[in-house]
Amino acid sequence: MFEFDQSAVDALLVDSAKFRRLYDKYASLKGQISEGNARKVAMPPADLEVLKKAKLLLKDQMARMIKDLQPVVSDAS
Repeated sequence: MFEFDQSAVDALLVDSAKFRRLYDKYASLKGQISEGNARKVAMPPADLEVLKKAKLLLKDQMARMIKDLQPVVSDAS
């Protein structure tokens, strides 16, 4: 997901309970969306779209947290 910022993700997963919650929820939604897309679970298209939007919001929140951490990680190097 954020492979280009893996060190920041790793740091946030260790140091931030909020980031861990967002990350776990993102992973859960990603799995639900995959199952819905693969038709493993009967899911109306509107519900699938709601899940996709929620996943994007989580990703945006995590990206902001990563961006806020970047100067700290870069300065420590």
